Amino acid sequence: MNSRQIFVGAALLVGLSGCATADKELLGFQDPTWGDANRATMAAQVINPNPEYDTRIPETTATNAVRAIDRYRDGQVEQPDRVSTTAATTDDGPR
Repeated sequence: MNSRQIFVGAALLVGLSGCATADKELLGFQDPTWGDANRATMAAQVINPNPEYDTRIPETTATNAVRAIDRYRDGQVEQPDRVSTTAATTDDGPR
């Protein structure tokens, strides 16, 4: 056998090794943890149909809701104070 045939044979073996599968699903084996990430993501998105909150939702009536909407449309809603996310300090540093 000459060196060229050995080189071609080695190249074919290396190339075919890339076709090997790491999992044994073709042989009937399936990893028991396969799909856990997908199932965990789906479970995290499920909405509780009967949620229990620590604080009660304040009761209201349709009349109060209509009045609030009218105040909003008329511009009679109290504007919130402007809050800055950064603050400049003039002292020498943190205390």
